[in-house]
Order: sequence, then structure tokens, then C-alpha cells
Amino acid sequence: MPICYTLRTTTALDTRINHHIRAAEVRVIGPEGENIGVIPLSEAISRAQEFGLDLIEISPNAVPPVAKIMEYGKFQYEQEKKRREIKAKSHTTETKSVQVKIGTGENDMRLKAERAAEWLREGHRVKVDLFLWGRYKYMEFAFLKERLERFLKIIPEEYKLSDAITKSPKGLTTVIEKASKKSH
Repeated sequence: MPICYTLRTTTALDTRINHHIRAAEVRVIGPEGENIGVIPLSEAISRAQEFGLDLIEISPNAVPPVAKIMEYGKFQYEQEKKRREIKAKSHTTETKSVQVKIGTGENDMRLKAERAAEWLREGHRVKVDLFLWGRYKYMEFAFLKERLERFLKIIPEEYKLSDAITKSPKGLTTVIEKASKKSH
């Protein structure tokens, strides 16, 4: 005997249609978007059947709930489309990290600067660390700061310092982010 699974999508999880609507009366919106008014559920379902469509509860928390006469497949499509638009517009900003050392070669510095610029173009923040070890930790702060600023100057993208250059347990650190377009 085959096992039968019911697939429920997240967009249709709370959506009730036709006889699954629990309210006695509903405010009905017609298939062309016109307001039919508040009518009993049985009458609303019969009107939907006259059009050959479904009665879909679109606003269950309203008093009385709002239901629309439309094709259920079209409703699901529109909900999925809205969900994808929201997902496309949301952009999470991460803080990426670049680490340079006192002895980092010019070519490596240029490659790291290019990677930092790429992350800035993507809208991320970039934490830049000047890693110090051994005797380098005891060097003059002004010299170390100049070394970090030299790296910052070769980044081929406009940025602003989000955090000032400060001493950290591993050396010097700063955070940069894309310069706002209003500053031009």
C-alpha cells in the first residue's frame, strides 16, 4: 500500500479557501477587484462557484474577514512572487576581514586591496587588521598607523572609515564601509 504525503507550501499554510473559511460572514472582493460587501459565507461561496472560481480568505484577522473571489493557483503564484521580491530586496551586510602584516609584499597588498574593494562594491563592511607579532608589537604607533593607512590608500574603491584606527590585541584595526552616494 503506497504512502501518501500532503505537500503544503509556506505561502498557503495559513490560507483558507471555500468551506475551510471559519467565519459566518465575510467581506467579499469580486473577481474584478470590486467590493461586493459583507455577506454570509454560504452566499459568498455560491457566488464564487457561479464564476467558476474559489473564495480565498486574504485577510483573516479583519472583522469581518476579507475574502476574494479568484483562482487559487493565481493567488498562490502572486503570493510566491511577492515573497521572492521581498527576498530579492533584502540584503544582509556582513563584515569581511582582510589581514596585512608589516612584511606583506606590494603585490599581495594590491590583491588584498582589490578583494576589499570587491566586498565594498557588494555592500559589505570590511575589517582591516594590521597583524603584529613579536617585536613589531612594540613599534611606534604613528609608524604602524602610517603602514595601515598606506594599505587603505591603495583600495580602488571609495569608502569611509566606520571605526577609527585603534590598537587591538593582535595589532591595529579599523572598519571601512562603502562611501554613501550623497557625499559626492
